[in-house]
Amino acid sequence: MKAHGPATGRDLDRRTVLALGGALGVAALAGCSFPEHPIATATPASAPTGTDPRRIIKASGLDTPWSMVARKDGSFLISERDTARIVALSPDGTLTELAQLPQVVPGGEAGLLGLEILTDAGGREWLYAYMGTRDDNRVVRFELLESGVGPAHDILTGIPRAGIHNGGRIKLGPDGLLYIGTGDATDRQAAQDPARLNGKILRIEPDGGIPEGNPFAGSPVYSYGHRNVQGLGWDSAGRLWISELGPEKDDEVNLVRAGGNYGWPQVTGVAGDPGLIDPIHVWAKTSEASPSALAIDGDVAYVACLRGERLWVLPLPQGTPPAGGALPGAREMLTGREGRLRDALVVGNELWLATNEGATSRIIALSLAEMG
Repeated sequence: MKAHGPATGRDLDRRTVLALGGALGVAALAGCSFPEHPIATATPASAPTGTDPRRIIKASGLDTPWSMVARKDGSFLISERDTARIVALSPDGTLTELAQLPQVVPGGEAGLLGLEILTDAGGREWLYAYMGTRDDNRVVRFELLESGVGPAHDILTGIPRAGIHNGGRIKLGPDGLLYIGTGDATDRQAAQDPARLNGKILRIEPDGGIPEGNPFAGSPVYSYGHRNVQGLGWDSAGRLWISELGPEKDDEVNLVRAGGNYGWPQVTGVAGDPGLIDPIHVWAKTSEASPSALAIDGDVAYVACLRGERLWVLPLPQGTPPAGGALPGAREMLTGREGRLRDALVVGNELWLATNEGATSRIIALSLAEMG
């Protein structure tokens, strides 16, 4: 059994950390709309170098973007962690500010994090956001309007927040339920407590209700024993894969089972403990990974890395994954080329990546065909 390592803040970005008490405001957001404010436009493709695919810059001048999500009209919404802005990227490459959320209190790795969109049977779009407030992390929902967002409705509150390890990714699963990755919020032992929300994968109904099929009756907890989950995705068989940050070693990709215990903080990496679920892929050196988002196209996972400043391409196995903590065919791309990578999103025949370079962050697109 491998020993645990200390909790660290190695996944912080290069910006000066904001004070936890700094607030963007406390006024309620209720049906507000915001004037358009052009920020940047798309630029021509850059030439390919070596084995890396051609890169197209979709947008530049973003400030610490965290999550990207597509709208039904072909535009995209992007969250900025520290400014608490939601920025819209139009099909022609124009960026405009859609809203700034006054409930958000950024600080350290907390702020405006994951986004997801659900379109209901009536065609209305609902935007979900994972945000850090003064007292907690929470998931809220807004109706998307033509020129802004409607009032905020709390969907899940009371997720512990800290300067680091806030998790923050939210995704709508193929079952129509909302999945949320949380961090241990530096309370490592809480990850082993199914009664706590930190260090978990959570699963809830779109209205915040608890699904009847959850493994712990009346609880949103879907799996536990996680350190800091920031990537969620489903393969062609509907299996949930996640990426999570380890301590000074053993970043992981895990295949999630309902009710499963993934070991943190007792173990990291492959432990062989029959009571715990081992990761499917492990990076022994965090300098080669420090994974944030995970996007899946068919049965290939693309993992965006922070400290590692690269993209990992992982072919996902059918059936029972092989033992050993290393996926055959894993390869890296863009190593040291684009800086820190925070989010990844499959858009048609492209893979979009959001960089994590403070106020010089940008969105780039890669051709999936060129990536092989």
